[in-house]
Amino acid sequence: MCTRYVSPDSAAIERIWQVGRGHPWRGAEVFPRAPGAFIRADRTQTEAARELVVGAWGLIPWFAKEPRLTYSTQNARSEEVAAKASYKQPWARGQRCIIPAWTFDEPNWETGRNVWWRFGRADGLPWGLAGLWATWVDKATGELHESYTMLTVNADACPLMSRMHKPDPRFAPNEQDKRAVVPIEAEDADLWLHGTPRDAAGLIRFAPVEAYVAAPAAQFARAGAAADLWAAPGDADPAPDPADDASGNGGV
Repeated sequence: MCTRYVSPDSAAIERIWQVGRGHPWRGAEVFPRAPGAFIRADRTQTEAARELVVGAWGLIPWFAKEPRLTYSTQNARSEEVAAKASYKQPWARGQRCIIPAWTFDEPNWETGRNVWWRFGRADGLPWGLAGLWATWVDKATGELHESYTMLTVNADACPLMSRMHKPDPRFAPNEQDKRAVVPIEAEDADLWLHGTPRDAAGLIRFAPVEAYVAAPAAQFARAGAAADLWAAPGDADPAPDPADDASGNGGV
């Protein structure tokens, strides 16, 4: 599961997704429960439109007693969103979003210890990652809390993403349920944001290997990392992370 990514500023988001002009979002390294920017359908408009929103990374379900949760909701298994209590209402209501990210990080345990790897796009553009959003209302004050979760998909068949996370010795390599985030291409943004649940389900897949630039975080440079670095075992020093996924596998 993803527990750290780098969000572009509103100017970069405007260039790719034509939304966010004049928004004060400056971009940030985003961790669970921290604020991040996401794009959703603008429901105040009669025609299909988008809006840029800043909310907490970690979806606050409608039934939560308070906005700060004691459990993790920054990642949601796409196979479970239609049925799982925290996500079924946003999914049924079409509350899908796109999460812009220059890069995201995943843990690699091939050396026997966690080495954080960083993933960017080979074309140099930011990722648009699939998510769900929710608005939680404080019943005592009326305050609105925006939040979102990042969808994941099984990636056991992906030669790159199947190498991430700590393997479970109880299961075969093709039964690990390794997870990957779900990229939404810019040309599919309106279908994801405004389409039917069936339309959206057709866009849930992991990216092909050639779409990535990836390397241990200590070696990665977004502008110049070699595209074939991902083929080497992760042997660089791990990048420090307050949300270190020490146990390693899966998504919420």
